[in-house]
Amino acid sequence: MSRRRKVPLKPAYRVPEFIESIAARPVRILSEYLDPLTRMRREHIGDTIVIFGSARILPRARALARVERLKGSAGKKPTPRQQDALRQARANLEMSRYYEDARELSRRLTLWSMALGDRPRRFVICSGGGPGIMEAANRGAMEAGGKSIGLSIELEHEQWPNRYISRELCFQFHYFFMRKLWFAQLAKALIVFPGGFGTMDELWEMLTLMQTGKLHRRNLVLIYGRRYWDRLLNFREMLRTGTVNRQEFNLLQFADTVDEAFDRIRVRLEEFLAKPDELFLE
Repeated sequence: MSRRRKVPLKPAYRVPEFIESIAARPVRILSEYLDPLTRMRREHIGDTIVIFGSARILPRARALARVERLKGSAGKKPTPRQQDALRQARANLEMSRYYEDARELSRRLTLWSMALGDRPRRFVICSGGGPGIMEAANRGAMEAGGKSIGLSIELEHEQWPNRYISRELCFQFHYFFMRKLWFAQLAKALIVFPGGFGTMDELWEMLTLMQTGKLHRRNLVLIYGRRYWDRLLNFREMLRTGTVNRQEFNLLQFADTVDEAFDRIRVRLEEFLAKPDELFLE
């Protein structure tokens, strides 16, 4: 008679079939709260400045190189397809100024915040962790010698975290709502660069939380780049028609240059936000 083979048992949290199941969804959600909480406490993060913007905006050098390459390959009589590609490349080059502005603004904000000490670290740059404006934000912080946070999201087309995020503050989320919670949880300023659907979603979410009192109304929301935003949205029309009131409209500030944005952010944070988030005070 053969002996029955003993199969080693594992706790449920070590069984992939369970952890990835619908029943374990609350466990996964909780882990996306506790892991950032633990690691940010370990790094003494007091609060953040969140920078939003398009993932598709290129650094100026890369955008310029693409224009030159397409011009060289098009010849004297470019095809309609080549003309469209060159037109898009030139538009990308025009938009690349926002990458460079986000990079420089992040660098300057990080230098300023580092002077405030590191226990806790105040006003740490936080981005969505991907390319474009997100990359520019993390890159500027790294170039200043400071830490920065990246809140990446797991997508079907595999958005990889950019290489400028501080390794110990690089997070990957599955749930958009948990990622948004961490955008909002510690933010004392939100800087919104030109962007598409994702940027718009994040902007309206934050404004709604502030309008309804779920976020502190003194949080700064700064819209960067009037030329882009005025063509896209008419914020004043909401005020004129009464769909928002004057107090709600005044949640928004605007800037077109790094100097203007830096001054507005620094003055507001120094005036109103002397204490870090209590969640991170030990």
